Amino acid sequence: MTEPAELPTLAKRFGALIIDWVLCLLVSNLFSDPLRDGWPPVLVLILEYGFFIGLFAQTPGMAIVRLKCVSFKDGGRIGIPRALLRGLLLALVVPALIMDAHRRGLHDRAAGSIVVNP
Repeated sequence: MTEPAELPTLAKRFGALIIDWVLCLLVSNLFSDPLRDGWPPVLVLILEYGFFIGLFAQTPGMAIVRLKCVSFKDGGRIGIPRALLRGLLLALVVPALIMDAHRRGLHDRAAGSIVVNP
């Protein structure tokens, strides 16, 4: 894939992540106490990323701030398995902090994805 004309800012990406995290806290609150148990919101985040990015190329947070996560090779959807891998690695936090020139963290490189402005 050629480099997008304008890569999204890290602030925009972080904003989308915060929105998604709040949604995950709300959803996990339906079946657990996220203040007592730390893993349910993380599990919901991984599943949210797998479902929404895999099928629609964006999470609800990404839709609000107008971002898409697409295949680095062809700009199409990455599918559920690669989106789940991306979500799992994102939950580890560290891979997201190591970025290349295209602002792709290790989680994006492992999943073959890139976050772009649509």
